[in-house]
Amino acid sequence: MKSIRVGSAVLNQTPLDWKGNKRRILEAINLAKKQGVKVLCLPELCLTGYGCEDSFHALSTMERSVRILNEILPYTKKLITTIGMPLLYRDCVFNTVAMVSNGELLGFVAKRFLAGDGVHYEPRWFKSWHKGVRGEVSLHNRSYPVGDLIFKIGEIRLGCEICEDGWASDRPGIEMAKKGVDLILSPSASHFSFLKNQMRMRYVQEGSRSLGVVYVFSNLLGCEAGRILYDGGALIANCGELVGRGERMSLKEVDLIAADVDLDRCRLARTRISGFEPCLQKDDELNVCVADGPRLEEENRALKPPAPPLWEDSSDLKEEEFTRCVTMGLFDYLRKTRSQGFVISISGGADSSAVACLVALTVMRAVQELGQDGVAQALGHIPEIETLPGYTGLIRKLLVCAYQATENSSENTLKAAKRLCRDLKIPFLALDVDHLYKSYVKLISGALDRQLDWRTDDLALQNIQARVRAPGIWLLANVKRALLLCTSNRSEAAVGYATMDGDTCGGLAPIGGVDKTFLRRWLFWLETSGPSDLGKFPVLRNVNELEPTAELRPTALTQRDEDDLMPYEVLDYLEKAFLVDRQSPLEIHGRLRSHFGDLYHDDQLRLWVRCFFELWSRNQWKRERYAPSFHLDDENLDPKTWCRYPILSGGFEVELGELDESGRKYLEIKTAANMEVQEKKQA
Repeated sequence: MKSIRVGSAVLNQTPLDWKGNKRRILEAINLAKKQGVKVLCLPELCLTGYGCEDSFHALSTMERSVRILNEILPYTKKLITTIGMPLLYRDCVFNTVAMVSNGELLGFVAKRFLAGDGVHYEPRWFKSWHKGVRGEVSLHNRSYPVGDLIFKIGEIRLGCEICEDGWASDRPGIEMAKKGVDLILSPSASHFSFLKNQMRMRYVQEGSRSLGVVYVFSNLLGCEAGRILYDGGALIANCGELVGRGERMSLKEVDLIAADVDLDRCRLARTRISGFEPCLQKDDELNVCVADGPRLEEENRALKPPAPPLWEDSSDLKEEEFTRCVTMGLFDYLRKTRSQGFVISISGGADSSAVACLVALTVMRAVQELGQDGVAQALGHIPEIETLPGYTGLIRKLLVCAYQATENSSENTLKAAKRLCRDLKIPFLALDVDHLYKSYVKLISGALDRQLDWRTDDLALQNIQARVRAPGIWLLANVKRALLLCTSNRSEAAVGYATMDGDTCGGLAPIGGVDKTFLRRWLFWLETSGPSDLGKFPVLRNVNELEPTAELRPTALTQRDEDDLMPYEVLDYLEKAFLVDRQSPLEIHGRLRSHFGDLYHDDQLRLWVRCFFELWSRNQWKRERYAPSFHLDDENLDPKTWCRYPILSGGFEVELGELDESGRKYLEIKTAANMEVQEKKQA
């Protein structure tokens, strides 16, 4: 047996944070050395940060990357490691991994398959490297190989599949295995999406098994650049067996796993793979050979991989993941924006209550995972943070909720908001903004020389109530030097059921990535079950029993969200059919009839389809202005990173015409069928 200890690190980096990114890389290197790691995999573009966007085209970014790399090299003695960074070569920028061994730079592996779909825009900044091509790049009067490279360091052979490379059908790992590579390192920036981790684990294990190699996957962690979340989750697989599994969605800045892997086992495994065809040619120019390498152990001191936390095996995994990824994102926003807390305009309804609960859960997690000293270190920019005792002290410092009432606000929502804040120890303010609302109505009524009323000015009167709440809550956030959190959800964004510059105010929309149906289910879960290690929130019963309502009309004109729009279950079904399955109004109506035909009349379903598409087209300008939200799945509506749609369009006029025509034909057929039945009965 010939074994070697390998490690995989996850890093919470920030674009262009040169000092911070370097510090975290060095911390990972030091952790690896303390644990006896000989080969360490660090994440993709970890030196600059993955989300630098157009700054990748700045010459200063390229030059500083090389300088920082040179500063890191002396700390890599007695270690092989990868450092992800952009590289300027022949007037093009490439996404590369610097392979470093024992303090020396050996060369650069360049990414062949760029991620250009979904939230990823790599082809905008980088060029793809070509298979089997090697070049030379000059840095500080020295030449280094760059391209499609394999490294032979002492007794081991290493190759790299940079994130997307490993997911491609013609993956570089196939050729690497043929050339006898023992270790494939996968530096990645693999974004979080609900339930994606199971697929990622299968990919790592199956890659290790089918190629007969040790496969080491590293990843970014946290909310790196503002929208995309990275869940970490380092993995190490040895011939199909998972021997290392890291924590996901941690609040740490650096985390590392290590495992002793048997290289002889991998080499022998390839002898049993019938489809394996070795490259029988002599080592070619793609190989970078270094005589000095880590000493292999004759005895395999296999480490037992840590068991995953209980929540990873939960039957409510989506709810658990939502809780952890959003609270991780909120915590990162605190430390990266250097805000001194959060402010929420709380209504007592589901959306604002969910946001308040998420902040409370963020504080609970921080205390539990980092401890008092860890929280003080992470949030050291907040005055007196080190003196605040536990959850109660922190939540009172980091969050303020304000209930802003008009004459149309109800006693039920006030009680629900007040009880939630009291139970979670959140400071609560009750602000009466009714006089502001009425002053604006009086102002415009006087200017128009007519009294505004609900019969003729319904929407305008609703909107002004939402808007008068904005200046005060912004003022409160500014005074507190805090980040104002928007409380809009994805279902509202789809149809524009929100007042621009009113309830859309905020610098971040924590729940903007999920639909209302899931959010209500999550709130009920949080009330009755809750995260496996944080407990439940029984006080949410008051919120969960309320009907969703904007409370912007007089109480005599009973207002319900689903009366204004449609049942949220139908709305969310429509949204997915349009955005994910790309179906037309006519096709979607057919699906709705199959799915909801027993509950709703055909004409009603047709009306809701028309309503959705008209509102979707009309409100794209709002989606362009919404606060940033976290990307959580393939139904994201953020036009800056995922779902692009024109502000001006034909508004589905022809498509909705086809829908109406199908309705007329359906009615004719149905009428004829009824007449035939009647005739038969009479006969």
